[in-house]
Amino acid sequence: MRRSAAPSQLQGNPLKKLKFIPPARSNPSPDEGITKMSPDVKLIEVVGSPNTFLQLKSNPRICSLNLPTEGSAREINHGCNYSEKHCSEASVTATLDLRHTVHSDPKEITVSKGQEEEEPDSLVKYFSVVWCKASKKKHKKWEGDAVLIVKGKSFTLKDLEGKDIGRGMAYKLKELEKIEEGHRVMIGGKEVEVMGIISPDDFNSGRCFQLGRGSPAISSSSQAAKKCFSNPFKSVCKPSSKENRLGGFQDCKPRHDPHAPNSLVMSRPDNNHQWMFNKKGFPVVDVVIDPHLVYHLRPHQKEGIMFLYECVMGMRVNGRCGAILADEMGLGKTLQCISLIWTLQCQGPYGGKPVVKKTLIVTPGSLVNNWRKEFQKWLGSERIKIFPVDQDHKVEEFTRSPFYSVLIISYEMLLRSLDQIKNVKFGLLICDEGHRLKNSAIKTTAALISLSCEKRVILTGTPVQNDLQEFFALIDFVNPGILGSLSFYRRVYEEPIIISRQPSASEEEKKLGEKRAVELTCLTGLFILRRTQEVINKYLPPKIENVVFCRPGALQIELYRKLLNSQAVRFCLQGLLGNSPHLICIGALKKLCNHPCLLFKSIKERECSSTWDGKEEKSLYEGLVDVFPADYNPLMFTEEESGKLQVLLKLLAVIHELRPTEKVVLVSNYTQTLDILQEVCKRHGYTYTRLDGQTPVSQRQQIVDSFNSKYSSDFIFLLSSKAGGVGLNLIGGSHLILYDIDWNPATDIQVQ
Repeated sequence: MRRSAAPSQLQGNPLKKLKFIPPARSNPSPDEGITKMSPDVKLIEVVGSPNTFLQLKSNPRICSLNLPTEGSAREINHGCNYSEKHCSEASVTATLDLRHTVHSDPKEITVSKGQEEEEPDSLVKYFSVVWCKASKKKHKKWEGDAVLIVKGKSFTLKDLEGKDIGRGMAYKLKELEKIEEGHRVMIGGKEVEVMGIISPDDFNSGRCFQLGRGSPAISSSSQAAKKCFSNPFKSVCKPSSKENRLGGFQDCKPRHDPHAPNSLVMSRPDNNHQWMFNKKGFPVVDVVIDPHLVYHLRPHQKEGIMFLYECVMGMRVNGRCGAILADEMGLGKTLQCISLIWTLQCQGPYGGKPVVKKTLIVTPGSLVNNWRKEFQKWLGSERIKIFPVDQDHKVEEFTRSPFYSVLIISYEMLLRSLDQIKNVKFGLLICDEGHRLKNSAIKTTAALISLSCEKRVILTGTPVQNDLQEFFALIDFVNPGILGSLSFYRRVYEEPIIISRQPSASEEEKKLGEKRAVELTCLTGLFILRRTQEVINKYLPPKIENVVFCRPGALQIELYRKLLNSQAVRFCLQGLLGNSPHLICIGALKKLCNHPCLLFKSIKERECSSTWDGKEEKSLYEGLVDVFPADYNPLMFTEEESGKLQVLLKLLAVIHELRPTEKVVLVSNYTQTLDILQEVCKRHGYTYTRLDGQTPVSQRQQIVDSFNSKYSSDFIFLLSSKAGGVGLNLIGGSHLILYDIDWNPATDIQVQ
């Protein structure tokens, strides 16, 4: 017998142990029990549905991702049981059947050199195998699981990280056709034994790599939560038995009537959930959302609360309690979270015992007061005690007081007070504007990961901004290890998806990338919910968007031609320079488009300080000052010098004349541009208010509230897209003008 160190052989599950097989028993067909993937699967976005990105309305009891947990050995290697009906028509129904039966007298496959038989490359087979280094020892030890790809006369061996660990060529075709469970083969100095057959759908979707992986590492917090050994005879001496201890819960009733009209009742836990989380046998009680909140909820918000509840309770993914609510801006993510917090702090499915005692809400500094106001708006000041951290209220006060159950803190203050926050046991963690956690290497993400809180929720309107690695960082934060390591994720999902979308991708690469994207969508759709503005369009007036092209002024045209003829721009267009000059050229052109005075000021500042970013930047600005008038003063700029500024002034004049009661939000990415717009407002007598990165955080919410008030006399709200595009509710403005656009489209989308 061989001793195996492969994860698939060391799960400790009695159901996975090798069973005796009678010698006369015929081998099962390799294709038995393998369901083919539907050819009609759709990629990520479901046409005609408002839930356009990664939204899977899945029934947790049908579409549950059975992952191994530290408390349940019987969950290991059950696979991903998806349902076509509940995975947004993009689900994968095939489940991998790994057969670990080793037949006696295994056959050896030898390498044949000079074979002349040929086989079409299109015929590809996939096998689940275990491998070890080649040796002549009698008792060997398998080192790991792998996937064997047989294509034509060649072998490719991939580990469960998707990395090639062996290759072989020129094998006999007749022997390759007879490969079955128990066969052994030498590949690149490794001995491989076939354990089962993998269907093409399982390989193309990447599911075979997921199912073969071992149990994820148990977190330190989970290990600490395990109880020590207790004497089984100790309870006999106690005057109260288990029945007496549970007597107070037998007659418990739901906090609110589940049969009342328009009541919102959460999903009841199934038997598997009760086996994992109800060890003491408390009676199952209906969890009902407060009718006061239900009265104000719209249908999509009720659905979102149900989704969040099932996720944080571990009903959608066994042993995982994280969720990402990725609704677009304006759909009420804050209200959904407040309803979730209030419900979990007052109720629970087992004996009515509250699930959460304390909640931590981490948000950008400008939104701390906004969260406080939302709590007071929906729950008042008596039902729940919240503690917003600011200059006058420190974290130490929260840790000393037993009355507060919700801590609201900014990301910056969290880093300063991390030691004090670690001393508090939070049952729920909510990260607003959670897309800032897209980099797992930054201090903020590391600090939040260090908190011993398993129930984690991310709120973001832009879950994917630049690449799929940022998407992985968000997923790995809410549900650590659910997609494996970063290297595994890149090889199995990210790289095939990116390659499939390149113009030079082959048909095979396109199909592989599409199936990997479908599988990734189905995996993450269990704990990610996204709805678009379409779900509330019927409640709002129609939104009108216009892109206005502005003719540049005479000075702008002359400067523009001068820039295009510069050596730096010509080298960039010819691809002769690195990345840095490209950004410098684009930055100069953006300043010119906003107003020539910005370009003039930038040149003078560099000439005075002699701080040029290389020869390319110096050559870019060379001779531009001569184009300006000799007595040009950037402080005395005129509107006629900028085509965009002329169009803006005409728009403002028309809005102010035809609709004097309506307000305008004017957005720019640069404070220097905001300075110009502010000066224009002064010249033409337009009342305004301003919010940018230099505005104190403590004053931002007050500025927003003042502008939103119907008694406000401000006509224009000057807003920096970076400082203001983080969840501020500017409901007072009916017109939004983007004076310039950002590098990242998500920034402009957030502002809108």
